[in-house]
Amino acid sequence: MALLLGFLLLLELCSDTSALGPLSSTKGADVLEFELPATNYETKHSYKAGPIGVLFKMVHVFLRVVQPNAFPEDILRKILQKKFDFSTEYEKPENVVLTLKIIYYEIGIIICAVLGLLFVFLMPLVGFCFGLCRYCNKCGGEMHQRQKKNGTFLRKYFTVSLLVVCIFISVGIIYGFVANHHLRTQIEKTRELANSNFKDLRTLLNGTPEQINYVLSQYATTKKKAFSDLDNIKSLLGGGIHEQLRPKVMPVLDDINAMAEAIKETKEALLNVNNTLKELKKSTAQLNTSLSDVKMNVEQSLSDPMCSVPPVATTCNSIQMSLSQLDDNTNLDQLPSLDQQIDNINDVLQTDLSSLVQQGYKSFNDIPEMVQNQTTDIISDIKSTLNSLGSDIENIGDQIPIQDKLSNFMGYINDTETYVHRNLPTLEEYDSFRWLGGLVVCSLLTLMVVFYYLGLMCGMCGYNRNASPTRRGCVSNTGGIFLMVGVGVSFLFCWVLMAIVVLTFVIGGNMEKLVCEPYKNRKLFQILDTPYLLNENWKYYLSGMVFNNPDINLTFEQVYSDCKENKGIYTTLKLENSYNISEHLNFQEHAGNIDNDFKNLNVSIDNIVLLDEAGRRNLMDFSSSGVDTIDYNVYLAEMGKAPTKVNLLSFANDLEAKADHLPQGSLKQSLKSNAQTIRTIHRGQVIPLEQSMSTIYQSIKELQHKSSGLGVKVVNILSSLDSAQDFLKTRISSVIIEESKKYGNTIVGYFERYLQWVKFSITEQIAGCKPVATALDSAVDVFLCSYVIDPLNLFWFGIGKATIFLLPAIIFAVKLAKYYRRMDSEDVYDDMENGNIGFHRHHSTQTV
Repeated sequence: MALLLGFLLLLELCSDTSALGPLSSTKGADVLEFELPATNYETKHSYKAGPIGVLFKMVHVFLRVVQPNAFPEDILRKILQKKFDFSTEYEKPENVVLTLKIIYYEIGIIICAVLGLLFVFLMPLVGFCFGLCRYCNKCGGEMHQRQKKNGTFLRKYFTVSLLVVCIFISVGIIYGFVANHHLRTQIEKTRELANSNFKDLRTLLNGTPEQINYVLSQYATTKKKAFSDLDNIKSLLGGGIHEQLRPKVMPVLDDINAMAEAIKETKEALLNVNNTLKELKKSTAQLNTSLSDVKMNVEQSLSDPMCSVPPVATTCNSIQMSLSQLDDNTNLDQLPSLDQQIDNINDVLQTDLSSLVQQGYKSFNDIPEMVQNQTTDIISDIKSTLNSLGSDIENIGDQIPIQDKLSNFMGYINDTETYVHRNLPTLEEYDSFRWLGGLVVCSLLTLMVVFYYLGLMCGMCGYNRNASPTRRGCVSNTGGIFLMVGVGVSFLFCWVLMAIVVLTFVIGGNMEKLVCEPYKNRKLFQILDTPYLLNENWKYYLSGMVFNNPDINLTFEQVYSDCKENKGIYTTLKLENSYNISEHLNFQEHAGNIDNDFKNLNVSIDNIVLLDEAGRRNLMDFSSSGVDTIDYNVYLAEMGKAPTKVNLLSFANDLEAKADHLPQGSLKQSLKSNAQTIRTIHRGQVIPLEQSMSTIYQSIKELQHKSSGLGVKVVNILSSLDSAQDFLKTRISSVIIEESKKYGNTIVGYFERYLQWVKFSITEQIAGCKPVATALDSAVDVFLCSYVIDPLNLFWFGIGKATIFLLPAIIFAVKLAKYYRRMDSEDVYDDMENGNIGFHRHHSTQTV
């Protein structure tokens, strides 16, 4: 009933829903994202039994041992095809064969059931015969115990055996109590489980229209993004064209701009060198004058009469000979002037090359603005096309027949929920009776095993090995009576317990093997999917129910599997056979119109001049200005020399040292004064001259570097300029077409991705039917199998185990009772070593 209810629920949803879906996330380029709000459901996807699950698995193993045969698919198909009718023509060969196959499949359960029935019928008879036999002082009814040599061993053996058997019985009773309580607990959870499933189904039905509206409303986001890009065509399309041309154009303009700066820097360098050179010539002339004056003063001092007197004459001659070194070391007057080159550079600078380059920059950077100005009308046409597409998208929500269908299905859900809630109290009431009955059954078994435990306890505690059978204590005798009471109660009720075990075993075992196991491995769905099974005129029953077309390959297994994966109803039920969403979301026509609009873009960019003729002549004039023909090595050679032939400080020190060897007088003082003058010349004229010459040396080196290969550089720049200008003339149209296509694909791509997301959401995710599969699982796998069948099977397994072990318990209890009860007579043995054996027998009619 639960399985049928679940399938009816699924079929109703299938036939009443067209296309729905929950969540999805699709990310497009340029941060265009679509995402549906998540839908949360209450019902858990799987059920876990907890620690008791180990016991359930143990019962499953037992059932696989009892019933090892594979699921009888062929048998069930034939039974369903015969519509469960075995009353007519039962003796036909095919019916006999079918019956034999059923018996073969059920042979394990049949054998166990027959053995159980034999137990049910034989145990009362055996108990009756056993009672009569005991009444006739047979079967141990005679209250006389014969002494045996192995009596102690037998008593211990029977005690241990009965104890072990009682433990096994106790385990079975515990299984019964646990199963009985677990079943009651789970039945109490049924209402919560049903409410959770119905709430999830309502969440599915109520959320589906909102999700469809949300998906369709996202067109506004897409259109807003597209319109933003259309309004931003200046930076997107114009900027794209600009970026495509930049690698070819910008390096040329940058080189020309750098050359314009180089011209200005060259002029400044030439002026600096030329002016500094003039200053150096003046400074050199002053240095020559100062050195000549010093030389003249020294010579006048050396004309002193003392210089003719040895040994002063030697010192004076030495000084006289060194005066030839006191002279200028440079020849700056021979260096040519740079006035001609400066004049040439001034003529070049008459044309403002930097201004011409900036015009080229502006002409090239105006491309985005030109694109925007020339595409205004086409952008308006594209916006109109996209607005018309928006009208088509808005109509899709009305074209999909969902709203009316959902209202009907909601009524079905309400009716089903009312039916379930109306019958749940009855189920709970019946379960109370069942629980009470299970409690009675377990209590009866508990009573039996308690008698055995009491008998063992009293017997073992009260047994005195030194007491004769006729003189056993009250406690020991009570233990024996408890054992016999347990035997009597066992005979009285064990057959009733076994009848309950057989009934629940046949029901629970078959439900587990024929419903629960095939449902979990989905073989049950494969049976239902057999062509022409449920309706001899329909190949596929489900498609016949949904589409009234039984030839569409729509199966229960496929629908259940898709719902387990939370796929949308549209894909799950193949609803494209009744409403093809692809035909209503055909964007090709609109995309073709937009593509044509972009192909018709007539952007004209043919008046870009990177550098005019004046600029070209200016570069040529600079290359012929003669800056690169200056003999820089001559200048560098002169600037690299020392200003004087000798180091003036060394010369002054040497002069002063020689003067110190002279005697006191005017000659000595005059030479020392001249030495000091030489030091002053060095500090005041030579050192500044050296610094100026070093600075101009570096300036000439930089000027030489800048002017090196000037003609080649200009030729290369002009060649690159011609190449870039030619590229603009010949390739700009193809660049415009390429970028226009890329720009158009971006705009069209927004809507293509949006419509793909819409199609994907409707076909794959909207109305994800996981709650339907969950409801079916809750009805069959959770409620029927986990809540009911598993505890039921554990119940009969435990009770059956305990009941079966009552047989050896009865035997061992009867045997053991003889060793605990007080006898009416006994065998008496004298001292066996003397060989005197006496026998005394008392007769008694007492029996139990």
